[in-house]
Amino acid sequence: MGCQSENQVDQQEKKVHDRMASVKRVIVVMSGKGGVGKTSVAVNLAYALAMSGKNVGLLDTDIHGPNVAKMLGIEDQTMDQFGTDMIPVMVLPNLKVVSLALLGKGVDTPYIWRGPMKAAVIRQFLGDVDWGILDYLVVDSPPGTGDEPLSVCQLLSKISGAVIVTTPQDVAVLDARKSIMFARELNIPVIGVIENMSGLVCPHCRVEIALFKQGGGEKAAKEMGVPFLGRIPLDPDLVDLGDKGSPFIEAKKSSAAAFAFEEIVRKIEAKA
Repeated sequence: MGCQSENQVDQQEKKVHDRMASVKRVIVVMSGKGGVGKTSVAVNLAYALAMSGKNVGLLDTDIHGPNVAKMLGIEDQTMDQFGTDMIPVMVLPNLKVVSLALLGKGVDTPYIWRGPMKAAVIRQFLGDVDWGILDYLVVDSPPGTGDEPLSVCQLLSKISGAVIVTTPQDVAVLDARKSIMFARELNIPVIGVIENMSGLVCPHCRVEIALFKQGGGEKAAKEMGVPFLGRIPLDPDLVDLGDKGSPFIEAKKSSAAAFAFEEIVRKIEAKA
């Protein structure tokens, strides 16, 4: 992988267009800041869609913090290559994953790249990967409104919509509003806002504790005129299972957080 000439860029963008012709819907999962659980949402969204029988691809475009592979327990696997085609790693028979963490460079390898290099890598992930026929391509975008989300959104001509992940506190909600404006500037429909880490039920007394406040995501969605998809309560098992590479929505099906997430997924399917 490396920087590309203008002609190479044109050829790569044509390949992206051809590859994406076999993808029915593209959902970009975004957040205005880090630490709000965006990758957990993207992983569980992709997994839930696959569990419902859809053919799903999950693309990790977080160049500097590619954690999707870790959360799915595939960080020791490597993408194969046949000719110029890269082959995604299969998590389920109908769930394919692509990430820099799957290039065999080791989990501790830093990618010290500027914008043009990152854009070139994203072009290759979209154009050189043999995605096959997909019902959904879920893109885990890094936090903020910088090079990576901009590259993805400019390369893909048919994004079904953006899902904005936030937590309830004011600083996260403020940045979520920026993500909504970013999507609007690029003419991308906003599917809705998810308020993550919204309350913690005490395991002893069963009283709900608003650790990071509550309701900020819903308020921001209302003020910005976009749908509010729902709240996902804070669950310590979500963190633990993510570290163990076990998708929460599969491992904790009877939990309040899993029920909340399943309802959110149904809303996303209805809108995209």
